[in-house]
Amino acid sequence: QVQLVESGGGLVQAGGSLRLSCAASGRTFSSYVMGWFRQAPGKEREFVAGIRWSGGSAYYADSVKGRFTISRDNAKNTVYLQMNSLKPEDTAVYYCAADPSPTWFSAPSYDYWGQGTQVTVSS
Repeated sequence: QVQLVESGGGLVQAGGSLRLSCAASGRTFSSYVMGWFRQAPGKEREFVAGIRWSGGSAYYADSVKGRFTISRDNAKNTVYLQMNSLKPEDTAVYYCAADPSPTWFSAPSYDYWGQGTQVTVSS
C-alpha cells in the first residue's frame, strides 16, 4: 500500500524558509513522478513543483520559480521542497503526490496523495 507522509510545515515570517519532506513507502517509485501541490482556503489545489524520481528536469509553477527547489533522496525514499523567500501568499496546505504517468500540472491525474502539511507565512 502506497503511503506518502509529509512533514516540515509550520508558521514562518515573510522572507523566511521552510523545508518540507515527503516520505514515500509501499512500492518502488523509480519510475514515478513526484509532485508538490498546495491548496489555500477557498481555492483550487495548484501545482507547485514536480520531479521524476529517476532524475531529469524539475518543473515549477511560475509563482515559485527561483524561490522553491524540489529534490529527492533515493536512499531515504524522500522528496523535499525547499522554500525560501516565503511570502504570505504561499500560505496553504501543501500536499505530496505520486503517479507513474501524470499530467504533471494536473492534480486529478495523480493517484497517490499525502495528508498535507500546513504552511503559514505571516506578514
